[in-house]
Amino acid sequence: MFRLVKAVDIVRIPPTQFGEDLVKVANEVLTEKYVGSLHPDLGLILAITNINVEPEGTIIPGDGATYHRAEIELISFYPAVNEVVEGVVVDVKRIGLFVNIGPVDALVHVSQVADDRMVYHEELGILEGEETKIRFSKGDVVRGRVTAVSIARPSTIRIAMTMRQAGLGKISSGVSSE
Repeated sequence: MFRLVKAVDIVRIPPTQFGEDLVKVANEVLTEKYVGSLHPDLGLILAITNINVEPEGTIIPGDGATYHRAEIELISFYPAVNEVVEGVVVDVKRIGLFVNIGPVDALVHVSQVADDRMVYHEELGILEGEETKIRFSKGDVVRGRVTAVSIARPSTIRIAMTMRQAGLGKISSGVSSE
């Protein structure tokens, strides 16, 4: 789900920041460029943890900035299909549950919540099993399996989950209910 990725990039140091700490300036520039962005192979980039900047840069005619090669380490979030995750229900709707699994929310479609027919009670903000009477509401801790991950440019990540298998579902007292 979380990855530590090494990458190489060229960082532009503007002339207004000459004389300042090179690593600090490079960190600011690269953080603005990467953190919070989505990459189709890396997922959602959360932070830059390490930067190694070459002290000698290149000057391009007509541009007063210097360009430096930088080796960076990024922390990214990209859940894998079939990965089992735990999260907190942040919203309950007729279409299903929205579950926070870190920096993003995943959707558990109403058909994937349980092996029971789920009924939505709008006035209570819950989904309830017609036969089992199991209830899902905001704040519940649940365990699910990631079934699909979709990254659409420029900034949308969609995650679908299921809770219809043994060991998945609402967690109560450290044990999942079926």
